[in-house]
This record gives sequence, C-alpha cells and structure tokens, in this order.
Amino acid sequence: MTENIDLTDVAAVEDDLGGITDSSRQPSELDRKINEHFAGSVVRKDLVKAVKGNAIVPSYVLEYLLGQYAASDDEATIQAGIETVRKILADHYVHRNESELVKSKIKERGRYRIIDKVSVTLNEKDDLYQASFANLGISGVVVDSATLNAHQKLLVGGVWCLCDVEYFHSDDARVSPWILGSLKPIQMSSFDPAGYLAARAEFTSDEWIDLLIQSIGFNPEMFGRRAKLLQLVRLIPFAERNYNLVELGPKGTGKSHIYSEFSPHGMLVSGGEVTVPKLFVNNSNGRLGLVGYWDVVAFDEFAGKKKRTDKALVDIMKNYMANKSFSRGVETLGAEASMVFIGNTSHTVPYMLKHSDLFDELPESYHDPAFLDRLHFYIPGWEVDTIRNEMFSNGYGFVVDYIAEVLKSMRNLDYSDRYQQYFTLGSDISTRDRDGIHKTFSGLMKLLYPHEDATPAEIEEILRLAVEGRKRVKDQILRMDTTMAAVNFGYESPAGEWSAVTTLEEDEYPSHYYRNRVAPPTGVASSSDASEVSAPSLAQATAPASVETEAASIELSEGQRDFAENQRGISYETLLMPYLEGATEIELHDPYIRLGHQGRNLVELLAGIAAAKDPADEVIFNLFTVLDEDPEFQPKQLRMLQDIVLGAEQQGIKVNVAKDPGGHDRWIRTDGGWRINLGRGLDIFQKSDGGWFDFGTSRQEFRQVRAFGVTYIREK
Repeated sequence: MTENIDLTDVAAVEDDLGGITDSSRQPSELDRKINEHFAGSVVRKDLVKAVKGNAIVPSYVLEYLLGQYAASDDEATIQAGIETVRKILADHYVHRNESELVKSKIKERGRYRIIDKVSVTLNEKDDLYQASFANLGISGVVVDSATLNAHQKLLVGGVWCLCDVEYFHSDDARVSPWILGSLKPIQMSSFDPAGYLAARAEFTSDEWIDLLIQSIGFNPEMFGRRAKLLQLVRLIPFAERNYNLVELGPKGTGKSHIYSEFSPHGMLVSGGEVTVPKLFVNNSNGRLGLVGYWDVVAFDEFAGKKKRTDKALVDIMKNYMANKSFSRGVETLGAEASMVFIGNTSHTVPYMLKHSDLFDELPESYHDPAFLDRLHFYIPGWEVDTIRNEMFSNGYGFVVDYIAEVLKSMRNLDYSDRYQQYFTLGSDISTRDRDGIHKTFSGLMKLLYPHEDATPAEIEEILRLAVEGRKRVKDQILRMDTTMAAVNFGYESPAGEWSAVTTLEEDEYPSHYYRNRVAPPTGVASSSDASEVSAPSLAQATAPASVETEAASIELSEGQRDFAENQRGISYETLLMPYLEGATEIELHDPYIRLGHQGRNLVELLAGIAAAKDPADEVIFNLFTVLDEDPEFQPKQLRMLQDIVLGAEQQGIKVNVAKDPGGHDRWIRTDGGWRINLGRGLDIFQKSDGGWFDFGTSRQEFRQVRAFGVTYIREK
C-alpha cells in the first residue's frame, strides 16, 4: 500500500521574514510620485506582513492602523509607526486563546480598549440590541440604538471595531456586567473626491494602473497589461452598483482575497452557507439580509456539481440580479449589492469546451441559461497566475480603507456612455448583453480614468475587454441553448470600421470552441456589411490555430538499448514518447526527484506528454518518489513538486505524488501495456553549466548523457 504525499499546505520555500522589513529599500520614482500626491493616504504594502504576526485579522484593519502611524516615505517614521502598530496589536487585539486574560484586564481596570469583530442581534424579549465579540467570547452587551443606526452592518455579518469595554458587576443575574463604552468601526472617516481626481491627473495611465496593482498588494512588474486589467476587474463590484461577476479557475490564484481582505464594504460567504433569510430577508422578523447592508456579497467555493442548492434561493437570486429587487411578503424591496461568484475548476479549458462548457463546474441549479444570462462579466481564472511570494509588492499603494471609500463614492456615478463619441456597439447585441458591457466599461472607467481624460485608444482597450467578458458568458449560454441566436460581438468606429471581438480561448481552441456551430465573421468591415461577410465553413472554423505535423510512424519493439557516456542525440521524445503516446494513465517510479535538475527532467517529460495529446484530453500521471530526509531541504523538494503538479494541471495532466515503496528501482508503466525499466531513471543527462545560451539548455538532443540502459517490456 502506497502513502500519498500531501502537497496542499506546503510552506513557501522563501525564508519567513518574521516581520523584518527591508530598511535599505530605496523608493522607486513611482513611489516618490505616489507619496507626493497622496501623502497620508498610502502605505508600503510589505508592512502588513511585518506587523500581522499571528493576528487573524483582515488586511484592511492592519492598513487602517498603518495609515494612522506609518503613512510616510521616511524610513525612521515608518519604523516608529510599525513599532506603534505592533504595540497596539499586542496590547489591544484579542487572541481567542487569551480572551480570559483580556477579560481580567477589563475587570481590573474598569475600562479597556480592544480590537475585535463585533456583531449585534435584536433581543425581542427584552426589546434591546445586544453585541457579541467574536474573539473575546462575550455576548449580551447592550448597544444603544444611536450606535446601531450609525453602523447598521453590525447587524449583518459583523464589523471589526475599536471598542472601549467596561465592567460593572450587578447583583441582578439578568444584567450583563459588560458595558460598551465606545465603538468605532475601522474605516476612514472622510474623503476628498476633488483632491483624488486632481491627483489622478498627475499620473500616466501606466503609472496609475501600477499604483492600483500595488494597492491590492501585487508587484506590477510581475504582470503584463492584460493580466493587470483582469486583476482590476475584480474591483468593479465595489465601484459599480448591482454588478454581477463570475470567476472560475484553478486553485491558488487569489480569487477570494479581494473580497475577504480588501474592503470593509464587502462580505465573503461560503457558497454552501447561503440561505434566503441570510442573503435577502427573513420574513418571520422582517430583518434584511446581506444585500441590504453590503456593497459586495461574494460567494466563495461556488463551484461543485454535486453541491445541494435551494431552488427558491436561485429563483430569488435570478430576479434580484435582473431587477435589483426582491420581495418581503407583499412588499418589494430594492438593494444595490453586487454579486460575485468564485470557484475552482478541475479541468483544463479545452477539456471543458470539448465535453461541456466553461460553466461546467457549477451546481446544477446554477448551470441554467436564465441564471447565467444575468452575469455581466466572466473573468477567465485560468489566465491568472498562481500566487507566488515574488508577486507581492513592497511598493506604495493606497491604504485599503482609503481606496475602499473612493470606490464606494463612485457607485453613485455612471460612466457607461463615455465610449459613444468614439465607438458604436454592434446592432444585434441585445439589451441584456449591452447592459453587461456598459456596466463593465463604466466600472473600468471609474477605476482607471475617473477624471474622464482618456485617449480613444485607452477607451477602446477597456471597451474591448468589457465586450469580451460578456461574450464569454453569452457564448457558453449558446452551447447550452442552441435555440438562441448567435451574436456578432464587436463595435464600429465613426469611420465605419468594424472590429470583431473574440475571447482568448476562442482563438486558442477554435475546433472545440465552435463545436457544432460556425465561427462568427472576423476582421474589419463596416457594420452595414457585417452580414455580408462570408463566414468560414465549419471545416475552416474548426481548423486548429497551429499546424501540427504528424510524428513519423515508429514500430515499437521490446528489448534492451544501451547508451555510452558522452553520447548525444538522445531525448525523451525519441527514447520514451513513442511508448507513452496515447496512454491515459502513466506510472513513474523514480526515488530521485529531489534536486532542481531532476525536477526539470520531470517537467520536460510531462511537457512531452502534454504536447503529444489533444489539449482537450486528460492524462493521469502517478509519480512514486522518495522525500529527502534532510529537514532543511525537504520543504524545497515539496515546493518543487507542488509547482510541478500545478503546472501540469494547467496542461491537462493530473499528477498524483506518492511515496515509492519499491526502493531504488526506476521504471515507467502505461495503461497501453508497456513497462520501461530505466537504469538511471530520468536522470540520464550530464550536468551542464552552459546557461541560457547553451544549446543543450533548450534541446535535450544537444546534451551529453551518462552511460545508461533502457529495457522495453510488453506486458499485455
């Protein structure tokens, strides 16, 4: 019996900084410019890690404190601010395992300030509001109506607050000894819109986008232009009322981070925990649900075909997403909360396109054209990189509660028509499609060009992205409901030039994307002539984007092959791939997948398997290896294996890693009936330090090999 190797919680290879910041770091030109125009409203983003320690608290709480004490580019001020924030957290943040100690401090001192998450409920029996403190573990604390009216989110989900809690014991057992002296939600108290717009005008569009990327915690140098824009689409629900967004993709891409950490105006809930009373209204007591109090409600872990769903909830959600309203008894109520649906995919894009659609992972009740047609944008999560340590920023960005208030203030504005002096959407785009495009465009304008000073090229860039995101939704609906008419997504310039919009996966996998329908017209034409553009035949539409040459037919035979030291011209492609092609399950036993070059060997084998198969097919690859016993090195090995597993998954190869029970033997077995005994395992090449300019770095055939032998055995 084999023992699986758990790679799900592998710690990062990078050294844990333990809260140490780089005091020698020099601000970039962009950082200096940011501090010049937004002094007091920005903070260095790596400071959050420095002060967080083991406090389980959202980033916006920490940045609120850093914004009070460390919003500067002066290193001495920053270090002093960090120490102040650490002291505040040490003295006032309530750890659950220290709750009794904090209670004792409150009792002995009579009054003590704490940082905790506070939620309030109505005690109908005694006709009063009572607060509960999540970490302190006390409840029944009376809250006056004035405090509650000023901070109604306390009633729904709870809010992180700075609180002065008092203690006064009473002989009446019904009276709680805990008294709320003061309560202040952790969020910014004021915002100057005119100053924000004036400062925005001092930045180029590239500088501004980089500032926003740094504000959400990422290093802009690690992202291309499109990748940056996809990250920023995640912010649109905070700036646009009733915006419906979906993002499905691989694990580990940071889908939920924005909605749990970025803003005090968003609420992240588990998709399986949502009920009609929690989300909309409790008809028994009339209390409003989440949509009545939060700007954004995000549903985490939304995917899962077998998840149970409440049909009544789905029906109410469909009505709300379309009409911005829901019913409470005979009364119809409106709300402005945007809805975000995030979940993981378990298959590659071509696999989903070949066998179903890009909404394949959703629960059955939500895999419904009527529900999906309410979505305004589909973020292609498979394009988003898995989060790595080097992707985080140590540059300056907006203090989270500042940018959160900026976005909240913009919900009252509408920029949806700002493209119309330059472009006109296609005439066959429906009202619902148009609404989705308009809301995305408006949201991106608010984020990138709130001062409304954008060139036609910049306008076109975000209009095209807005059209693409809605097209991705509509094209999947067309796969489910073939009675719906296809839509020619695109726009026209004042000169009459027509620009068709396609999605990236449409261009990459046309044979699977169009499947049973003809590809739409592409290229440039006037909209009046669009219907006359001759659509390609189905054969043309389904032709692959790249021409693949068929591998020469090789007659497979059993036997032994031996290779001499220093021999060249050997590669996995000629040595192994003829025996592996067509296999759907492959087993590799190699105890030495430990060092970097051994991991590279494995990646090159997996890449060969991926290149040989249809992109829409999947291969199971079972790796049996041995973990290094060195406690210092083993985490690096596990991190390497985890990276390989994640990379292979994106190419349709499911790698399972288990401990090898067989000792030092090295061999491959396929479900095609072949066993290949590998004398040296995959480690057949000599060490080379030629660097990137060495031909052997790019092609195995140019590397010298060690002496080794291979035996091919037909087992069935």
